[in-house]
Amino acid sequence: MQSNQTRGSLPAYLQIVELLVRDIAANRLVDGERLPPEREMATQLGVAVGTLRKSLAELESRGLLERVQGSGNYVRAISDPKSVYAMFRLELIGGGGLPTAEALSVERLKKPDGLPAFGASPDAHRIRRIRYLSGKPAALEEIWLDSRYAEAITLDDLSESLYLFYRQKLGLWITRAEDQVGLGAVPDWTRAPFAMVAGAPVPLVTRVSEAQDGARAEVSFSWFDPDIARYVARLK
Repeated sequence: MQSNQTRGSLPAYLQIVELLVRDIAANRLVDGERLPPEREMATQLGVAVGTLRKSLAELESRGLLERVQGSGNYVRAISDPKSVYAMFRLELIGGGGLPTAEALSVERLKKPDGLPAFGASPDAHRIRRIRYLSGKPAALEEIWLDSRYAEAITLDDLSESLYLFYRQKLGLWITRAEDQVGLGAVPDWTRAPFAMVAGAPVPLVTRVSEAQDGARAEVSFSWFDPDIARYVARLK
């Protein structure tokens, strides 16, 4: 299985779950499709059969898989797959792709001028990351989280899904988000393996996210490489 293993990585079986969920969302796997035999599929993904079976059991518990004795495993596409990446809108050009992330830095700073209004505190935690899709460096991310949700955050605190970290560690649920997609320029803090140089024009996604109480909790920016990724919003 292609992935970028970093601190806070999801367990291997959940990585497979999220990869298959995104393949279903991208119609790379369609409702009623029979998956390959388990041993063949485990070999394709580069994992042990036991790990794959744990993944398939999780998919079945979410209603995304029907396991028919003596016949095989069949995809069941549903509208709410309960993915930790349900709000992540970047995919590989061909669809799908397992999201992983490499956290580069996290600092508590005064909110700079020019950010969309959010939160009640004058400070925010600025998190910078490289985002990968199935191991390919797809985007640079800068996330600003209002500091009232945490006094301090370290790199070791972060998991690959920030929203999962928010829920499990901070008691914060991101329930709504508004995205604006436009043209930006690669920031000067870019670094390898992201391929595009600082200042190069790239698509930019600006997101303002709301917490469970309706307050604006977070602002984020995603500069993505259009040769690797595309932005997708599906309506159901």
